[in-house]
Amino acid sequence: MEFEKEVIQQLLIGERVLFGTDNVRVVDSVFDAGESPLKECNNIEIIKSVFKWKYPLWYCNNVLAEKTNLLDTARAGIWYSNNVKVSNCIIEAPKTFRRCDTLEISNTYIPRADETLWNCKNIKLNNVQAKGDYFGMNSSDGEIENLSLDGNYPFDGAKYLLVKNSRLLSKDAFWNTDNVIVQDSFILGEYLGWNSKNLTFVNCVIESLQGLCYIQNLVMKNCRLINTTLAFEYSTVDAQIEGDIDSVLNPSGGTIKAERIKELILEHDKIDPSQTTIIVKG
Repeated sequence: MEFEKEVIQQLLIGERVLFGTDNVRVVDSVFDAGESPLKECNNIEIIKSVFKWKYPLWYCNNVLAEKTNLLDTARAGIWYSNNVKVSNCIIEAPKTFRRCDTLEISNTYIPRADETLWNCKNIKLNNVQAKGDYFGMNSSDGEIENLSLDGNYPFDGAKYLLVKNSRLLSKDAFWNTDNVIVQDSFILGEYLGWNSKNLTFVNCVIESLQGLCYIQNLVMKNCRLINTTLAFEYSTVDAQIEGDIDSVLNPSGGTIKAERIKELILEHDKIDPSQTTIIVKG
């Protein structure tokens, strides 16, 4: 890309310091003491730079940020922007990425990911480490691979997502989702997947107290449920579980296959047990 303006090794101070600037390349520079430094900009490349103030990139199009840092004070950093690529960055600021369309994040560390990646669509994440609650709420249409997340309530309300090769230490993950597939991943946390539709787990290892409940069309293929109790309550389920299940409570219907179910609770006054087929080997 040909840039009309280059900003190299500069200290940029002041509100909206580069407001409305198009076709700009920023290298080895620091944005300090001023809100919204790159608001309403198009065709921006930011390399090895630092943002220290709030709202750095709002209402922007065609943004590349590489080896760049958003400090804690640069909160609510990238909102209402389209075609954004972020790679090899450290983002300390919470509430980054909101209502963005076509967003790629790779090889990036987000140690304060509270309320991050909200209401974004057409997203792609690869090799992202994040820590914080309510990650990915209401985001849709995308692929996530090699995500390491430590935080509760992730992906609440997400739709049409594929999550692969990831590790989530997350209470209440994947609530209220629709058409989400999780493959080759590890999930640890209570109350997994409640109130969701068309939720699929393939080759996953899951540890959950009272997880996988209140789900319409839950599919599980070649999964392991370790220390998972009171599972499948009021869910319609097609589950093929490797190994044992500690306990199952009142599934609404479908088929559950496992080596063994240590405790099976079917309360006739709450569900119709004939709607669920239970297949065990021992």
